[in-house]
Amino acid sequence: MSNRRDFLKTLAAGGLLLAVGPAVAVAAEAPVPPPGWVRIAPDGSVTILSNTSEIGQGTGTAIAQLLADEMDLDWKTVRIEMAPLEKQFINAGWGEYATYGSGGVARQFTQLRKAGAQARAMLVGAAAAEWKVPSAECDTQLGAVLHKPSGRKLPYARLVQQAAAQPVPADPPLMPKERWRYMGKDVARLDLPAKTDGSAVYGIDVKVPGMLHAAIMQCPHFGGKLAALDPQPALAKRGVKKVVRLPDAVAVVADSYWRAQQALNALKPEWNLASASKHSSAPYRDLLREAVQKEGDLVVPRNGKAEDISAAHDAGVARSTAWLERTYSVPLLAHATMEPMNGTASVRDGKAELWLPTQAQDTARTYVSQALGIAPEAVTIHTTLSGGGFGRRIEADFAVQAALIAKEAGAPVKLLWSREEDMRHGYHRPAAVLRLRAGFDAAGTLAAVRMDSASDTLFNYSRFGADRQYAKPFDRSAVGVLMTRHYGLPGFAHRTNTIDAGVPLGYWRSVAASQNVFATESFVDDLALRAKEDPLDYRRSLMKAGSRERAVLDQLEASSGWRGDRLPGRHCGMAFTWANGTYIGQVVELSVDAESRVKLHRVTTVLDCGIAVNPRNIRGQMEGGIIFALSAAFHGEITVREGAVEQSNFSDYRLLSLAETPQIEVVIIDSKEAPGGVGEEAVGPLAPALANALFAATGRRYTDLPLIKAGLRLQ
Repeated sequence: MSNRRDFLKTLAAGGLLLAVGPAVAVAAEAPVPPPGWVRIAPDGSVTILSNTSEIGQGTGTAIAQLLADEMDLDWKTVRIEMAPLEKQFINAGWGEYATYGSGGVARQFTQLRKAGAQARAMLVGAAAAEWKVPSAECDTQLGAVLHKPSGRKLPYARLVQQAAAQPVPADPPLMPKERWRYMGKDVARLDLPAKTDGSAVYGIDVKVPGMLHAAIMQCPHFGGKLAALDPQPALAKRGVKKVVRLPDAVAVVADSYWRAQQALNALKPEWNLASASKHSSAPYRDLLREAVQKEGDLVVPRNGKAEDISAAHDAGVARSTAWLERTYSVPLLAHATMEPMNGTASVRDGKAELWLPTQAQDTARTYVSQALGIAPEAVTIHTTLSGGGFGRRIEADFAVQAALIAKEAGAPVKLLWSREEDMRHGYHRPAAVLRLRAGFDAAGTLAAVRMDSASDTLFNYSRFGADRQYAKPFDRSAVGVLMTRHYGLPGFAHRTNTIDAGVPLGYWRSVAASQNVFATESFVDDLALRAKEDPLDYRRSLMKAGSRERAVLDQLEASSGWRGDRLPGRHCGMAFTWANGTYIGQVVELSVDAESRVKLHRVTTVLDCGIAVNPRNIRGQMEGGIIFALSAAFHGEITVREGAVEQSNFSDYRLLSLAETPQIEVVIIDSKEAPGGVGEEAVGPLAPALANALFAATGRRYTDLPLIKAGLRLQ
């Protein structure tokens, strides 16, 4: 993976600038593209490069908007293309070329704006030099430099080569907000035409000359190995070229995917299960419930001190004379992307070229190079569109498999997992049990809050364990954001317990928020009930006056009709959280009939995500996150028996249907703050808002997910 320090050196040297020459399409035999984020062609068309994988979120368009504004471009001339895997295109926030953590805009907003401003200043300098006038007399307008006193104009396309020779300004002025044409506007996504007319290329669509196809069967039990295999039943099938043995899998290579899969189905591999997982879901859940009763590792925030946290908590406990306690549980979950894992690879002459629907290009290159025994520089990654990611495509397992199979086949190979393989061999959201306790003093005032969480760390599995060091002194992957980030809670302490799950775990959309916010925001409703306060008012009382979080609650109250008259039988619940720089609150409105059938009427979301670069995209991400979270809350569960996943397809891992989807309203607060994330932020608060609404409707606290196990059904 790339080094963040090296990236910052490149940035300081002016590496994020415009390129000389026309846009270059990525193809197997394409020449190396010129450097720079922006390519201006002789005909005036502008190609803006994006370093954010397109997994449905539209971040590339937002990147184009902010660069187009800083450069003062005409939007009609703008195109977008994925940037090559090079140091200058590393995401500054992560220090690597990758897409995660809602960081496509939020983590590089300033750097990209500066790059656009540098390019604009250099173009102005080039025009001023040609006219022999001071740069201060020049301005720009829609892809051209203007000389204000004389009215002369030069299009950028005429100035590119001269601009490249200009000195790089260290701190150019940014375009003032009153001159923004695109940021903050509902600009149509640049990738929509290709997705509409079918010309968009996802990983599953890649075609390379001479390409073969591969289907794969992995050991059903995690940790198992391939012991023995008779390849003849597959080799006897029409179109089959090769049977490839991998340490824990077998793949069939053929002239079509259908033939490869049918030949694979004819094989009967023998598996060595000596080192395979023996874990099953029910006993594992019992282990988690036992663990939260024990003393886990204390969570110490950055700039915090363990002794201060313990002292404040102990003091609150000593004052407490009454207690409130709840225990919550969530299961393993799949990412369930619409496009199964796949990758196309060509390995020859000591080099590898891959076409991947990936979220982590650096990671893929690193592990492919290790698997093939070649230098990372010998691996070329072309990023395709992805049919969903949600964190699953951060992993490099499918990329490594494609490369190894292509090497054995001696030809370019597209590997495509079946839906069943995709469901059974994911990197799952951890199952977790969470215990919350609140102590109250003799006057009934909240004195201490303790949270104990038990799960397995995803750091042992994700990226082949490259991030294991982050699991100590406590498992950061199980913590996420502490509720004290936005609530003033006395004597708060959080302890984590790591219990081996025996199955691969990975980043799942919203990561720890998907389990922790369900528990904490459900519990805050209980605290409000005990205090005899309205849930929204109670949360407001825990927040600082004049804060962004309070403003979100105020708007949520107004937008959701929280205090208004509702139709008979309708009830509301709410939740709030902060994640990746964004404050977000949600209200779920529903009704429940006598047969426990739930009708979802409306979900209202209010967020302050800082500067909203593309409000249309943000609303889309909120809607997608809500539907994703509703699917998980009502239906989502991966169960394991003896180390093997029991689910196989969408027939037994259900998603929310269109008929079950409620009306969704999204309100974006106008803000001047730096952009926050929007891709994951709607997921965390949805489940507790839903559970709190169900309590309002039924008087019952739902503390275990999915809700279908409690007898609830959607209608």
